[in-house]
Amino acid sequence: MPDNDFSGWLMYHSVGVYPGHREAMTDALARFASTWCAPDDTRWDEALAARARLFSDWAALIGARDADVFGAQNVTDAFARFLDGLADDVLRDRTVLVAADCFPSLHFLLSGLATRRGFTLRTVPVRAGEDYVRDEDFIEAWTGDVALALVTWVSSLTSKRVNLAAMCEQARRRGSLAALDVTQGTGILPFDLNETPFDFVCGSTLKWLCGAPGTGLGYIAPHALARGVEPAVRGWFSQENPFDWNIDAFSYASDARRFDTGTPSVLPFVASQPGMSWMRAQPAGSVRAHNLSLCHELIAMLDDKRYRLLSPRADDERGASIMAEAPAHLDAASIVVQLKEAGLFVDSRGRTLRFSPGVCTTRAGLERLAQCLPQ
Repeated sequence: MPDNDFSGWLMYHSVGVYPGHREAMTDALARFASTWCAPDDTRWDEALAARARLFSDWAALIGARDADVFGAQNVTDAFARFLDGLADDVLRDRTVLVAADCFPSLHFLLSGLATRRGFTLRTVPVRAGEDYVRDEDFIEAWTGDVALALVTWVSSLTSKRVNLAAMCEQARRRGSLAALDVTQGTGILPFDLNETPFDFVCGSTLKWLCGAPGTGLGYIAPHALARGVEPAVRGWFSQENPFDWNIDAFSYASDARRFDTGTPSVLPFVASQPGMSWMRAQPAGSVRAHNLSLCHELIAMLDDKRYRLLSPRADDERGASIMAEAPAHLDAASIVVQLKEAGLFVDSRGRTLRFSPGVCTTRAGLERLAQCLPQ
């Protein structure tokens, strides 16, 4: 297969690609190198402006103000900075709620912090014989002792999509803080904080936004910030004026910049800008329409080949990926290798195969998958 053929790319749940991706990223990095290596003193001005440009685009994508978003190394890092900033009495002797099918990294973080921060971690299980946590089970477990609920918009294991409006309403009823991981949905599904307001949101430019690793993104609602969120890890960029170096007069920035620390990372944000710009320039709904059409074909194919579908069948209950369980007589990891040799890119988690068609995936790619995927 030619190295620019992405017709069989079904990995948008992991890494997104788009037409002209390599050329656009190469150009962006070359322009950064040219500016950074120039014999003048404007390099930091240009670097920080590039970082701010990506923040602004992400803010627009989720319906936030520029002042309410910040950057981190990854989703876990962004969520950790939010948790770190919460006062001890917010979480101590109370409950943090999470679903068993959340992104495992976030569960690792919460389970490690529970004893140290003095909260109980309540993990809502998947019902016996089922594949994902039901919304009604999560809401039932969201009782009055819950200080913070972490909601996963779209599961990376099954593509189950939660009802965001129902989660926001439960947060309002309980008076809890509500955090949302949008990683598997942003860029392919519409989302607007003005319609479904969460206190905190985390995501990245990977997956459907076709960015680079190292670009974690966070949002904090102004009313949540006003509660006195003060991250313990702080540095010169956490201040209102980073160039105030009076070591006896530190004060946090008044907005989300307080989640910055020392000298910020820039290159991942520069490398992610072309993908963000390309995705935002597409006609509204066009990328999702293409994805949805291919998802319907995938479901029919998997049914025909007798793979057990793990994702919801209803479009409004499912994200943009299709997950299926490999039959007992087949090894999922071996299937991944076999398909790769035919220019078809999927991945596996245990016996689960993950398929995510995006802008570069074609019907010809799916026809090739139909020929190569074992019965």
